[in-house]
Amino acid sequence: MDKATYEIVSAVGWISAVQGGLGTAGRLWGEQPWGLLHKWWDIPTPGYVVLLAVGLAIALTAEAGRKRGAKAAPGAPGA
Repeated sequence: MDKATYEIVSAVGWISAVQGGLGTAGRLWGEQPWGLLHKWWDIPTPGYVVLLAVGLAIALTAEAGRKRGAKAAPGAPGA
């Protein structure tokens, strides 16, 4: 994958993780979930925890892949 693809996948992962974290925190320490997702869907607390974990996994995998690609081919286009 090229650098732009890693950037997009990483951004989607971080946004998902933040929404999962906000939803979980809002359910645990507030009256309702925080973030945007609760405005469209009624997601249970374990769903927010899964969203946080999957978002982190996607973001960290994309970041690692981007760094690995930069080390493997320092002169290659998109690295």
